[in-house]
Amino acid sequence: MNCGRIVQRLVVWFGRNARDLPWRRTRDPYAIWVSEVMLQQTQVKTVLPYWGRWMRELPGIAAVAKAKPEKLHKLWEGLGYYTRVRNLQRAARMLVDHHGGAFPEKFAAVLALPGIGRYTAGAICSIAFNQPKPILDGNVIRVLTRLFGIAGNPRQKQTNARLWRLAEQLVIESGKARKFNQALMELGALICTPRQPQCGICPVAKHCVAYQEDRVGELPSVGRRRAAVARRFAAFVAQEGGRYLVRERPPGVVNAHLWEFPNLELTRGNGGLRKAARRLLGIQAGSLDPFCTIKHSITRYRITLDAFRVAGTQISRIRPGVGQWVARSRLRQLAFASAHKKILQRLPVSR
Repeated sequence: MNCGRIVQRLVVWFGRNARDLPWRRTRDPYAIWVSEVMLQQTQVKTVLPYWGRWMRELPGIAAVAKAKPEKLHKLWEGLGYYTRVRNLQRAARMLVDHHGGAFPEKFAAVLALPGIGRYTAGAICSIAFNQPKPILDGNVIRVLTRLFGIAGNPRQKQTNARLWRLAEQLVIESGKARKFNQALMELGALICTPRQPQCGICPVAKHCVAYQEDRVGELPSVGRRRAAVARRFAAFVAQEGGRYLVRERPPGVVNAHLWEFPNLELTRGNGGLRKAARRLLGIQAGSLDPFCTIKHSITRYRITLDAFRVAGTQISRIRPGVGQWVARSRLRQLAFASAHKKILQRLPVSR
């Protein structure tokens, strides 16, 4: 296979077809770093407004390092995978303490920062500094497995190592790391998509083994997806005057440090809604009023969250320590887990 022709065609194609994304208009490694972290497991269209707000509120590394965690979580609210934002601050503080607040150029120093793996370090170093470092994310894996007809599971060690070697070979040969790596990602995002790839307009289709052998739909060979698991939760919306009962999720759990309404998972073994209300709040379920139902997904879980209003004399019977009574106006300043934010948005506007 003529790798030189592949590289050349991709770079030319990218120059003509690249999306005009705001983080592509800068060589600032901080701005590129923020974009790459936000883009982990998140679509570009979702990230665009978040990146803009973040850069306005926190225009540099020092601003992130000294920001209050509450502000960081609020800026990140809705993006999910909140460990990313906490690692961003940890890394920013390391940069302030050990690099004078400047972003390092050496790959090893970038890789040593919290929350930055081999892919993210390669993306930052190639895009910001034009260093010939390989990248391998979902889009690039899809492009390379199809282009070179690689049938092995890319998650397996041997196949993954082969893909990294290919990515490295190509970016070195390109001599234009900044453009080439972005071209690989862009091809996977726009043309070589998981379903219904547009092979007819692909700039490297005639070099693509999968296309020539009619195997595009078979690659990459990631195996069967794990079956979705249904889970059901009950949340309790208690109001006292202009205040609502909410709680902050503890460290070390999913959505740590985000806020939520008191809630409990309903399973066959825990007795359903009646026992959940008594166990969590110390109240009887008979006076609960259905408020709303939220459906959402986290990884392979399909979650139904039923919210109930706690009304009347039950308010005074809620046991102490369940949460905090917070004014409605203050709730808007807190970062809520996405499903609970949807409950919050359904509450009546305080006058």
